[in-house]
Amino acid sequence: MHHSCRWLVLGAALGLGACKGGTADPPLQPPGAEESSRTGVLEAGAKLLQAEGPAGKMDIYVVGFHPMKDAPDQQMEAHHYCRQVNEDFAQCTLFDGNAGDANLTGIEYIISERIFETLPADERAFWHPHNGEILSGQLVAPGLPEAAERELMRSKINSYGKTWHTWHTRHGTQPGDAMPLGPALLAWSFSRDGEVDPALVAARDARLGIDTARIREDRQSLREGARPQSGVDALRAHFPDATPIPGVVDIASGHGPEQP
Repeated sequence: MHHSCRWLVLGAALGLGACKGGTADPPLQPPGAEESSRTGVLEAGAKLLQAEGPAGKMDIYVVGFHPMKDAPDQQMEAHHYCRQVNEDFAQCTLFDGNAGDANLTGIEYIISERIFETLPADERAFWHPHNGEILSGQLVAPGLPEAAERELMRSKINSYGKTWHTWHTRHGTQPGDAMPLGPALLAWSFSRDGEVDPALVAARDARLGIDTARIREDRQSLREGARPQSGVDALRAHFPDATPIPGVVDIASGHGPEQP
């Protein structure tokens, strides 16, 4: 099956499967008056009469964790709803949950290793590596059958993401800002054990009914396709006691276990 067709199949399965997992409600509701009946009628009419638009194509659902690159202790759970634009490029909207009232918290663009290598050096500093998220089991696709999820993750090995968080509705496991305050912050990825707050992972797993440790074990076969990536060591100085994730290596320093 051609990769693009595979993504369509996976996306359809993921869109159906997202409702089968646990529900992640948003940690807070923004301040404001209760929605009026007039607004409700307008929404119903719009849904019936207006085109679905680009949001309806965001049918690939994955959940992971993001630290802010310049403030790595500021970490949050991120629910991604993505559209695979072509084989090398995807775009995602980020929410703080998967329920209908989830808050929009940011955006992420995902590119292949091939596209990343065409970027100038100063631009690459905005793009985080994905191998640590995938091989650690942190990035999951709730509700998708295991075999399909593994293939989804295999297709994203060696890819990169550029993520901006505009609203920090969670500060770790606690509710965060009631409104989107301040500038957007560049988010990063976790590439070493000991960087992500374990309480954050435990809370996500309990809420969605998944087991990150088991998923990590099931993904060891993906290591054979993982190549060294840029940005793996970006948070190394902030987390000096963190340890390598097998198969996750920084392309510049070579830190991490040797590739199998």
